[in-house]
Amino acid sequence: MYDVLIVGGGASGAALLHVLANYTNIGRLGLVEKYPEAGQVNSKASNNSQTLHVGDIETNYSIEKVKTVYPAAMMLARYAEQLPVVQRDSFLFPMPKMVIGVGETEVRELETRFQALKGIFPALRLLTREEIAVREPNIVKGRDPAIPLTAIAADGFAVDFEQLAKILIGNVKRDHPQTDVFFSHQVERIAKTEQGYELHFTNGKTLQTRVLVVDADSYSLLLAKQLGYGTEFSLIPIAGNFYFSAPLLNGKVYTVQEPKLPFAAVHGDPDVRMPGRTRWGPTARFHPVLEARNMRTSLDFLASSGLNRLQTWFSFAAILLDPVRFFYLLENMLYELPLVGTWMFLKHVRKIVPTIRFSDVTLARGYGGMRLQRVDTRTRELLLGEGKIVGDRAIFNMTPSPGASVCLYNAMRDASLVVKFLEDGSRFDETRLKRELYAPLDGAGDSQDTSLKSSYAS
Repeated sequence: MYDVLIVGGGASGAALLHVLANYTNIGRLGLVEKYPEAGQVNSKASNNSQTLHVGDIETNYSIEKVKTVYPAAMMLARYAEQLPVVQRDSFLFPMPKMVIGVGETEVRELETRFQALKGIFPALRLLTREEIAVREPNIVKGRDPAIPLTAIAADGFAVDFEQLAKILIGNVKRDHPQTDVFFSHQVERIAKTEQGYELHFTNGKTLQTRVLVVDADSYSLLLAKQLGYGTEFSLIPIAGNFYFSAPLLNGKVYTVQEPKLPFAAVHGDPDVRMPGRTRWGPTARFHPVLEARNMRTSLDFLASSGLNRLQTWFSFAAILLDPVRFFYLLENMLYELPLVGTWMFLKHVRKIVPTIRFSDVTLARGYGGMRLQRVDTRTRELLLGEGKIVGDRAIFNMTPSPGASVCLYNAMRDASLVVKFLEDGSRFDETRLKRELYAPLDGAGDSQDTSLKSSYAS
């Protein structure tokens, strides 16, 4: 019988294992992961934008949200500073970044936003066209000089969240050998027991735990529904593709976000695992699976989506038939067409690099993850960002971006709940954790939920 069992070996589950092992006195800890190694789904380097999201170039973060996301995300950087250089440099990569504004409306928006952000990020810069040309010459080259152009620029980090998950778990196993980690253990079903929960796996094994935490993103809702939680929620499954080109950018370059869309606007990033490539994207299309490029998970999507309820269909119609979302998804569907799709996608890339040619880009096969957006079928509302369902001694986390960026912060919050669930004198040294990893901004509370206060893109 475990005191706490974590389902999911991505960045979020690994971060919680790290916090519970190092900052609590809980005796029996375990983690289960269905794949043979950690970080193989949304944390996998090919399945996300590899960005540490702190709010400086994410134009869809409210200023209040930036104040909580920034210190929460920087916990990861502070954790990295305490590691041996070899470990730190294997997953955290310093990288310049900017968000560009093209045209009068976007330029005004960035100028206003810069004034609100500069007190939070003293090193933030508002760049002129000439300054942009020095940092990212391909943004200015070939661009109509009559069109206004500006950028908010900062120094930031790219992250290999897959490698982060492996390091977090590996260090726990090294320093706390009594902690159990089970790979190749896929949960088949979960049953409530008098003592807690019993997990049955597809390999025939069974484990019991007093407290259960599921950090399995889209599968969290599926497992919650097995126990009667979250039945009012559904999922809109959005898959994203990426394209590769030669190295046309020196750092990450984002564009201004459309506020009605829960999908990140097209951006360009140097890929940390593909040296000499710039990665472009993502696109977005409706794809009824829970894992990218795994059609076997389509049945799992059907089981978690609640499509047998009329309320779900009414909710999907209300959300997806909004003109902005409908035409966006329709356009993105056309990107799947051979040749024509790439040509259509180029118009968004040319907002960043005007001179890029059709022959410069190729589809990044095997790249792109799933961004499953929650839907409240009671209100027919699209719930942007992360979600958390709290049950009887159980937590189910759904963590689209920036879930991996704030994984240690989310783990801190969950650790507080876990010790309350146990009711056995277990202690969580939150004071030490905050001293070592967390520094809230002046005027921003340190207990706010970074996920649910305002919208952001996955």
